[in-house]
Amino acid sequence: MTEKRAFQKVYTRLTRITKATCSVRAPGVGYDELALVNGRLAQVVKIMGDEVTLQIFSGTEGVPTNAELIFLGMAPSLRVSEDLAGRFLNAYGEPIDGGPALTGKELEIGGPSVNPVRRMQPSQLIATGIAGIDLNNTLVTGQKIPFFADPDQPFNQVMATVALRAQADKIILGGMGLSHDDYLYYRNVFENAGALERIIAFINTTENPPVERLLVPDMVLAAAEFFAVEKNEKVLVLLTDMTLFADALSIVSNRMDQIPSKDNMPGSLYSDLAKIYEKAVQFPDGGSITIIAVTTLSGGDITHAIPDNTGYITEGQLFLRRDSDIGKVIVDPFRSLSRLKQLVIGKQTREDHSQVMNSAIRLYADAANAKTKHENGFDLTEYDERTMKFARDYSEKLLAIDINIGIDEMLDTGWKLFDRYFSPEEVGMKEELVKKYWPGQSGKQ
Repeated sequence: MTEKRAFQKVYTRLTRITKATCSVRAPGVGYDELALVNGRLAQVVKIMGDEVTLQIFSGTEGVPTNAELIFLGMAPSLRVSEDLAGRFLNAYGEPIDGGPALTGKELEIGGPSVNPVRRMQPSQLIATGIAGIDLNNTLVTGQKIPFFADPDQPFNQVMATVALRAQADKIILGGMGLSHDDYLYYRNVFENAGALERIIAFINTTENPPVERLLVPDMVLAAAEFFAVEKNEKVLVLLTDMTLFADALSIVSNRMDQIPSKDNMPGSLYSDLAKIYEKAVQFPDGGSITIIAVTTLSGGDITHAIPDNTGYITEGQLFLRRDSDIGKVIVDPFRSLSRLKQLVIGKQTREDHSQVMNSAIRLYADAANAKTKHENGFDLTEYDERTMKFARDYSEKLLAIDINIGIDEMLDTGWKLFDRYFSPEEVGMKEELVKKYWPGQSGKQ
């Protein structure tokens, strides 16, 4: 049955109901269009002829076949204005911070990526204050890069630190499947730091329906595009956790009886992730969107479909691991990579940046070899002993995620560690840099 009510068509005969979706025969309906099914928000996910399938965000339990279905004639949207700054919102863009309703113009979310003609090569440094990133895996505006981390690692702490320290005009957080404690952690950290004026957060917690997570990245990126395009601002997008986002994709796919692909993920996983990550962009007028996203690993499995597909799309990865020698989580220098760092290292940072970075990694690798020799019962040389001491200090003073200093101080720390354990000849730096930066210009003390 169909009737019209205030220019809206109302349907009361559902043809099919699954755990997450319902179907109805309805002409003239568009993809992603919103609807109300028995008062529950739903979205069009499939159209075959006149048969329309809708995903009901809160689930279909209790929905009868004669439920009232009203198409709203629009896709999900977000009201955008300068007043977004400092707000905490849910997956629908509604306030959850006790503040007033949003005002401003309405933007449809989930639009296309930026035309390549409007893009320029990223060339501006984004300093995070975390030495394991800024020294070895420097980020640039317009980059897209994930954190790969085990679920028990403090990636929320790292993301909050990046938000507070990053040199950006706006930080937009998309929290998907956050525990209530994690949500409160972010709010308290931002409020206590007095940083709310440049923070915007869209939050889906474990108490909300998992499929609502699918809206969060598009909400975040709609806000990011407003500030980057219309205000020419440098926007940093933080997304956590993309594994839970992909799990929500899988839930919907399975409930729609689609045949799963690798690791029970939908066959569309690559394009679903690319649609998000490809929104990272540097505009010629100065505005930019940089995306850092957490992807948690199941048992450290980097070959799982989610990190595997992510690696094909993004420009490197930041890998967190616990260093047993110092008992802290570090940004692993061997498994982390920023493919765009060469665009800013030595150009927007000090001339000795690449030399310090490369020499430190080489000595750290020598220490790893020495440690393997020691574990296998071989004798260590005096040089081996020194490299192992250097590696411990290097992890403690530069790689640990709780080290938050400026890039020049990172470089100076590197020189001090070289001076403490090695001679200039062992480090193998350019002579002019040794004369300029080696403490006391006198070699090993």
